Amino acid sequence: MAMVRFSTRAIHSGDREDATGSVAVPIYQVSTFRRKQAGLEGEDLYARTSNPTRTALEAALAALEDGERGLAFGSGMAAITSVVLSLLSQGDHVVALEDLYGGSRRLFDRIMCNFGVSFTYVQDSTPP
Repeated sequence: MAMVRFSTRAIHSGDREDATGSVAVPIYQVSTFRRKQAGLEGEDLYARTSNPTRTALEAALAALEDGERGLAFGSGMAAITSVVLSLLSQGDHVVALEDLYGGSRRLFDRIMCNFGVSFTYVQDSTPP
């Protein structure tokens, strides 16, 4: 397979055909998707779990980074909860910056401590 240039991947990665025939992936601003029959078949059921716009973005990120898969989230808290914290186990210890986002610190101190994960906060010593 020929090597595809970065600029080509940046423009076309994540392209997918949709019902409208649009050239660019449209932004889907819906929360649920119609089912042809009852059940959980199909790719997109509920926008918070997947939708065509985010699927295209994730494919583009993966292609641009030469990765197998890209992940996109609606918020930083969703990302940290889903990805980072799911890798931790009881007994793990995390060293985090003292001035990290307050929501992350509350999640660490009020929730993750209940799962046996401990945290230490340190000041950033990087010169300005």
